[in-house]
Amino acid sequence: MGNIYIVTDSTADIPLKLRESLNIEMIPLTVHFGDEALLDAIDIHPDTFYERLTQEEMIPTTSQPSPGDFLQLYKRILQADRDAHIISLHLSSALSGTFQSATLAKNLLEADGDKLTLIDTLSASYGLGAMAITAAKAAQRGKTVDEIVQLAHQLRERMAIFFLVDTLEYLEKGGRIGKATAFVGSLLKIKPILTIDDEGEVSSVDKARGQLKAMNKINDWLTTKFATDEPVDLYILHASAENYAKRLEENVRAHFQVVGIEYRDIGAVIGTHTGPGTTAVIMVPSDGQAT
Repeated sequence: MGNIYIVTDSTADIPLKLRESLNIEMIPLTVHFGDEALLDAIDIHPDTFYERLTQEEMIPTTSQPSPGDFLQLYKRILQADRDAHIISLHLSSALSGTFQSATLAKNLLEADGDKLTLIDTLSASYGLGAMAITAAKAAQRGKTVDEIVQLAHQLRERMAIFFLVDTLEYLEKGGRIGKATAFVGSLLKIKPILTIDDEGEVSSVDKARGQLKAMNKINDWLTTKFATDEPVDLYILHASAENYAKRLEENVRAHFQVVGIEYRDIGAVIGTHTGPGTTAVIMVPSDGQAT
């Protein structure tokens, strides 16, 4: 079997150094401030994005990569290594047309399409990122394509994702509010507890009055997937909300056997739809992946 290459998109929110160390290729989505188009994680990064987001009167928009963008990358890999096989993992198809673009590119590869395996992760941000990293590490260990795909799907099934937003305004205006529509216009200080459900949509699972009570309820929901004495790895995500993120970490660590923990910034594309102040927790079974 030839070498296995892992491709993902910028919404995976994987830091550049980590992508490079694992040889993960990344296709960027685009953030639009009016007529200005900026490639996510290339032309614009979280620190500058959230500063600008609070200053702009209009909420930016986002766009998916074109099939041609994917085709160019796939062809480059396959021309450099004719024995290559590509596994391409992407943002939930319920949230973006990115996976559809990758699918169209696969069709354009014609005979070489058999050398490409696509995975709709039904996830977003570092939920997608953790799956891409798992796939890349498995490829480095010499796992087969089928084994890597199985590992990615198993991680998605075990993964717990819960997040809090400061306001539903960004999800609503960006059209990504999914099944959380019932909370639009809800009472002040009522915090919806959101997740990415099994269909890859944003869905509300609970609500609480105030940030601290919402964090406590997140712990309750985490126990539906993990025993409190089970070794777990934890990813804390935030959108220019480090103080809230630290409180969320402390709250979770007090209730679970956390082995590894990493912080991640929510990137510009995902941040366009969730807004500043978003915090999230992703919990997975510990395998030493987080440090």
